[in-house]
Amino acid sequence: MKSGAAVLRGGAFKPRTSPYAFQGLGESGLKMLREAADRERLAVITEVLDVRHVELVAQYADMLQIGARNMQNFSLLREVGESGKPVLLKRGLAATVDEWLMAAEYIVLTGNERVVLCERGVRSFDSATRNLLDLAVIPLLRQLTHLPVIVDPSHGTGIARLVEPMAMAAIAAGADGLLVEVHPEPHNAASDGAQSLTPSEFAKLMRSLPDLAAASGRAVRTAAFLPV
Repeated sequence: MKSGAAVLRGGAFKPRTSPYAFQGLGESGLKMLREAADRERLAVITEVLDVRHVELVAQYADMLQIGARNMQNFSLLREVGESGKPVLLKRGLAATVDEWLMAAEYIVLTGNERVVLCERGVRSFDSATRNLLDLAVIPLLRQLTHLPVIVDPSHGTGIARLVEPMAMAAIAAGADGLLVEVHPEPHNAASDGAQSLTPSEFAKLMRSLPDLAAASGRAVRTAAFLPV
């Protein structure tokens, strides 16, 4: 919060490629997120994986996240829409812009128009970075929809040293905000340590953004992801 973060995003339920990888802490993780956020006067965003979890997660979170793997889980999209909570909708691993916007429509058609789109990179043939961060989609979406668009340069690159330049590029391209992963000891993180900034690195990034944001005609809203 001291660096300017407004939202705490953490994964209480973790969708992992391997069933043997860390899967999150479930409701105990939700309680930790809520307690930490209340202590620092932050809002909470966390991912919902299953329609059976929506009611539970909504008790603790201020905003519900639909992750990349669930972008076209239409039953889940409807359920989070009907919860009435704001929704963060991440772009799918190989989703076109039209598919992404139609996924948002499933939420909006429930009467819930509080949807934020999150570009987090798409799958590429090149393994040099975790994903291919599509910054061209930001000005495109600003022409196609009124929905806010934020960028996740952490998942978009998978490499901590690339997060700062891509975060700055995202703001310059017109992003309404950033979602950045932060961990006090990235080498000990249970998940995604390689793409996490330390708190001091995050603070440095935040100090560099206000002037850039002002020059681009917008304020910066960020969410710091602290794994639990």
